[in-house]
Amino acid sequence: MLKKIPVSQVRLGMFLQALEGPWMDHPFWKTRFVIGSPADLALLQQSVITECWIDLGKGLDVLESPTDDALTPVLPTPKGRADRRPALAPGRPAAAPGPAPAPAPASEQRAFDDELKQAAAICNRGRAAVMSMFNEARMGRTIDHQGCVALVEDITASVRRNPGALVSLARLKTQDDYSFMHSVAVCALMVALARQLGLDEATCRAAGLAGLLHDVGKALMPLELLNKPGRLTDAEYALMRTHAVRGHELLLQGAEASPEALEVALHHHEHFDGSGYPHGLVGEATGLFARMGAVCDVYDAITSNRPYKAGWDPAESIAQMASWKGHFDPAIFNAFVQSLGIYPTGSLVRLESGLLAVVVEQVPGAMVSPKVRVFFNTHNQLPVAPRLLNLSRPGVADRIVGRESNAETRFTHLDALWAEPAGVRRPGG
Repeated sequence: MLKKIPVSQVRLGMFLQALEGPWMDHPFWKTRFVIGSPADLALLQQSVITECWIDLGKGLDVLESPTDDALTPVLPTPKGRADRRPALAPGRPAAAPGPAPAPAPASEQRAFDDELKQAAAICNRGRAAVMSMFNEARMGRTIDHQGCVALVEDITASVRRNPGALVSLARLKTQDDYSFMHSVAVCALMVALARQLGLDEATCRAAGLAGLLHDVGKALMPLELLNKPGRLTDAEYALMRTHAVRGHELLLQGAEASPEALEVALHHHEHFDGSGYPHGLVGEATGLFARMGAVCDVYDAITSNRPYKAGWDPAESIAQMASWKGHFDPAIFNAFVQSLGIYPTGSLVRLESGLLAVVVEQVPGAMVSPKVRVFFNTHNQLPVAPRLLNLSRPGVADRIVGRESNAETRFTHLDALWAEPAGVRRPGG
């Protein structure tokens, strides 16, 4: 039986089923466990959470008599989120000594949060526009790519204000809307890459439009293949590979298809060493925009959840792509990394202090010192109150020492750590 109680009544031996309030205020990275240590009890009762649910079938009920208070430890008066520190469980080592890192100013977070909210609205409009475009194609109608110009203008403006906000948010697609949101994501990535390459504003918009239209040929693929929950057979893969040629043909049928869009639709699966398709082009025989599209398409594909696999961590994806010799134009790929950062937004990283953090935002000119949100202490294996930390600010001694794999820890709310403080939810959600 479930029972809702104030956290002040929680005691050792209770089974915690759920916490009330936003996840960002929760002191634990998981719920549904027995409160078995004074450290966990202290962490809960010193948090800003005021109510929770317990399961009486799996743990203790509330105290029936005031005299039973001796059974629970005496806890200090809560001092608010900024001063909370997790108590150490018996036998666990203390965290590394040293002053707590200074948090980033609130104004820095507000600026990024505001852009995230605007980006979320653009993503939802983009999803609807691409869905409509795909439906038109399935009904045999020509693609009016001029109808996408206003959307590309909005995406370009967002990337100009903050290159990481829309790019990162568009990655949070669901399996059901992958085909639509993938086009929006590649559009944003193309604009960011074009700006990094120093192309003028008109060319950046042309690159964005090409990214938005690059996969239009998939509208002509069987839905059962697009949504198949497992890997494609050789025959199915051969059919899926035709989407590049068919997309190119579909754009040719429309009025005034841009050369950039035609190029990217046809050749975004070419590899720099000639091992790609449909024509096996080598090196710069593939046009500039198609070489850009090849990088942007792969990055979004491998960082997104698909019907048959979970997406990779953004930083892990960059490292993997760097290891694929011959796959991408090296100069284009280097510029792409510069546009996203070595640790793109959403990456799980380990700091020198032993804290784990999620990258929130890039800092211009400081590729290895982005803004991060710390949330977990590896020294005592306990969560800490999430706080924003700008690693590039003077006086901040902590630094990233490397990517952190989530394969074993399996934190389930990493994206919430950077997106949800702005009140942003998954695009389309």
